[in-house]
Order: sequence, then structure tokens, then C-alpha cells
Amino acid sequence: MTTSRRVHLNKIPSSIIWPTKYLPGTTDNYVSNEVIVKGIKAEQVWQFLADITKWESYYNNVSQISPPTSGPVLDKGDKFSFSTFGFPPLQSEVLESVAPSATSAGRLAWRAWQDGDEDSALDVYHAWIVEDLEWGVVRILTQESQIGKPAAQLATAKPNPMLNGHQDWLDGLVKATREKYP
Repeated sequence: MTTSRRVHLNKIPSSIIWPTKYLPGTTDNYVSNEVIVKGIKAEQVWQFLADITKWESYYNNVSQISPPTSGPVLDKGDKFSFSTFGFPPLQSEVLESVAPSATSAGRLAWRAWQDGDEDSALDVYHAWIVEDLEWGVVRILTQESQIGKPAAQLATAKPNPMLNGHQDWLDGLVKATREKYP
């Protein structure tokens, strides 16, 4: 007689810690993308995600990156800027940065913004979870909540550029990690 081990999926997800201002469903645009893949580890993925100078090597929707003066690895409190989705460089501040460990998920989150009038101002919260799951796979979750007219316009575009762009980011992150750690 064989026995099978059951994994309770309700134990899986670590979740994003949302500031009240950016709660999903209350903003002008919100997207969520996730992959669960085998063959790589959270700490390997983290090397490509937390090091801002590596983003352009695997994600073609980012440019004009200005890393924080403290170095390329994003730490809580760091300020940086980057351009994405056709916006001029967005000012950004890291609000959460915790590397993954054997017992806890990696967490990275930043606020990005574009000052302007009511037609051009944009305020964004972008968060990531990177974690090894108990059955030997890695989960990568990214979610973004946006406020402002530019966000509302992105939300109605078909196909959805945010959803597709973030999926490209996830796919590129996985590919870059697998290429370095075959």
C-alpha cells in the first residue's frame, strides 16, 4: 500500500503588506501576477530582483535606472528612479526589503511617483514576494496598485499593459535565474 503526502495549499501564500492608501480595489489600477516554478531557489531569484542594475538585463520595459547611492541592492529607505511603461523616470523609495531565508519569504516593495497636475500625477505601490515552498518550488508574486489619471487610463487599455508587462518581468526573472543556475 502506498501513502501519499498531502500539501495544504491554504498554507502557501505569504501576502503583500498593503499600506491602506493602496489597498487593492480602492485605487485606479491594480494588477497581480504570479508564477510557481521548479528548478530554482528564492535566494537565486532574489539576486536578480533586489539588484536594480540587473533589471535591464532581463526586463525590456525598464530604462533610465538611477540606483541608490548606497549601492545596487535595494534596501529599505533607499531612493532610486527608473522609467517604465513610457513614463519619465519615476522617483521611488524602498519601503520593504527582506531577503528570503529557509523559513521566511523574501519581500521587496517600493513606492514610485510622478508629480504633476491632476492629469499627470501618478502614485504607485509595487510589491514582491519570493519564497521557497515546501515541495521544492519557488513562488514569485508581484502586485501593483496605482493612483492617478494615468493609472486609470492604463486600467482600461486592452490588452492590459500592466498585466502583460509584469508577466514579462516575471518570465524574464525566471529565465535569468535559470540561465545562471542551470
